Amino acid sequence: MGKLQHKVAFVSGGSQGIGEQTALLFGREGASVAVIASSEFAKAESVAKRIRDGGGQASAHVADVRDAKQVAKAVSEVVAAHGPIDILVNSAGIFPPTPAADTHEDVYDKVMDINVKGTWNTICAIAPSMRARKTGWIVNISSVLGTMALANYAVYCASKAAVNAFTESLALELQQFNVRVSLVIPGRAPETRFGENAQPRMQGGIPEAYAGLAQSVFAGWAQSSAVTRPLDVAEAVWRAATEPSCPVRVAAGADALALAESR
Repeated sequence: MGKLQHKVAFVSGGSQGIGEQTALLFGREGASVAVIASSEFAKAESVAKRIRDGGGQASAHVADVRDAKQVAKAVSEVVAAHGPIDILVNSAGIFPPTPAADTHEDVYDKVMDINVKGTWNTICAIAPSMRARKTGWIVNISSVLGTMALANYAVYCASKAAVNAFTESLALELQQFNVRVSLVIPGRAPETRFGENAQPRMQGGIPEAYAGLAQSVFAGWAQSSAVTRPLDVAEAVWRAATEPSCPVRVAAGADALALAESR
């Protein structure tokens, strides 16, 4: 019997990458998993089916986390299917380049709305039930870029710094209700689709004036063998949701751990 037996987990961004690995791990550990995709039900259902095929319980749902009404609808569906939500994992996020003065306002809004507002929307939809039942775990997946700078990615860095700040505030706010709020901080994850697509997006989205700077960033990445694997992050999320002694901030991945130890 897994440590998450009889628990219900809601995983935003659960149809791919880090969210997918987290959903699969939670399924193996006995949780009933709600896999949430932003728009493609088939992708969420593919992950849910893998959990069910392995003997677990899972369902697929669609919700654009920017829309509080869509989030509320998905939460209602999950509660009807599995019961009250015990664990919320916020894994939905985007990572486009945003060089200063060359980034359209729509791109700025999309990064902040998905990475920050989307995380907030799921918390606001699920935390009241946890608070009333005096039990629950909320795990927000951030990034080392919420604690350091990366040229041409100022908006993404700012979005993750915001997630870090409100996660730590919520940890204080909700601890009186026995609701644990944690922050998992991965490093660079080239094995995910997110990571695979990052460099082509950077190369295609960087203005000529920043080309030299971008190439120096790529060169630095190429020289580093320390990276984060999706399973590293999933295991860190599992730790945050199962170990009472787990700190609020949990580094995930060899590069993130090295950075945390150097500070």
